[in-house]
Amino acid sequence: MEKFIKILKEKIKNINFNTQKCKRCLMDETASGISFSENGCNYCEEFLKIYEILTKNKPNLDDLKERIIRSKPINSKYDCIVGISGGIDSSYTLAKVKEIGLNPLAVHMDNGWNSELATNNIKKLISSLNVDLYTHVIQWDEYRDLMQAFFDADVIDIELLYDNAALAVCYQQAQKYGLKFILAGTNTSTEGFRMPENWNWYKFDKKNILSISKRNNVKIKTFPTIGTIDLVFFYKFKRIKWFNFLDYLENYNKFEAISILQDKYNFKPYPYKHYESIFTRFYQGFILITKFGIDKRKNHLSSLILTNQMEKKEALEILKEIPYPSEKDLVEDIEFFLKKMKWKEKELEEYLQRPPKKHSTYGTEINIRNFFKKIQKIFPLPL
Repeated sequence: MEKFIKILKEKIKNINFNTQKCKRCLMDETASGISFSENGCNYCEEFLKIYEILTKNKPNLDDLKERIIRSKPINSKYDCIVGISGGIDSSYTLAKVKEIGLNPLAVHMDNGWNSELATNNIKKLISSLNVDLYTHVIQWDEYRDLMQAFFDADVIDIELLYDNAALAVCYQQAQKYGLKFILAGTNTSTEGFRMPENWNWYKFDKKNILSISKRNNVKIKTFPTIGTIDLVFFYKFKRIKWFNFLDYLENYNKFEAISILQDKYNFKPYPYKHYESIFTRFYQGFILITKFGIDKRKNHLSSLILTNQMEKKEALEILKEIPYPSEKDLVEDIEFFLKKMKWKEKELEEYLQRPPKKHSTYGTEINIRNFFKKIQKIFPLPL
């Protein structure tokens, strides 16, 4: 295992400190399309413009609540959907939605990688808030085969599987109960920083998932999917809308949210963003860095720097360390991953050594997405 730790440390040093970096945020040359100016880069300048507009024109929470209540179907127990992963943003969203007097259905997608900590956080929160929880469970053998297909394809966004399925479940449950509002923990303050195109992939690309899975003859039975046309159907014909709920709160602060969740619900925080999933932390903290040369902490921490939730000096110190509380934790995750995926160390080594391939190498819905983006003014969609 020492060899994997050594690879990670060397890669972190190379991609985080041997590249041209923005003077204001943490973004650097690893981000496609980046351009540097005297004060910063195009990524942080874009973020600051969006954040300034949001700050000056804060959407009205009372108005949102009224619209949700008016849209509630007759005799329905629920008035909205809240997707919950067990992470800080989604957990805080659920707590605040309940606090303002709404009655949500909490929706969770279980792909077999939940950490015990995340499972306990969800249980405590659901129990304390007295809300109903719908959990969609994907059969593990099916999900492992899908993941193996993505590993074999050598594409960057293995998390496309989880993200697409989670989106699908939320929209499907909204349709089932006739609900028009999906309230999510997605927000500008902690994740409004645009993700570079070479760091992930289009999350509604159902065709990409089906194309890659077909290469390995994976039969999809319990895995829910959503594509661009499905999104058009839900958004334009079923009038189901996705809302960044935390943008409606005054000065959402991640660290204040953690404190409130700890005090009120005995919530146990995670060391980094999206680490409620064992695979997500292994993917972002090891695979993404060692195979693809991408450290997503730069994106996440840049949001906190520009919203004055963290000093850049502190963020730079974080980037010097591995994205794990300790090397022991990393070794445990490697061992867990190998066992769960039925891999040998040699297979992981070979995977890391193979050159990456673009998602566009396989079937994709990018052209469909681009078409709808061109007509956004007359046919707006959350793309």
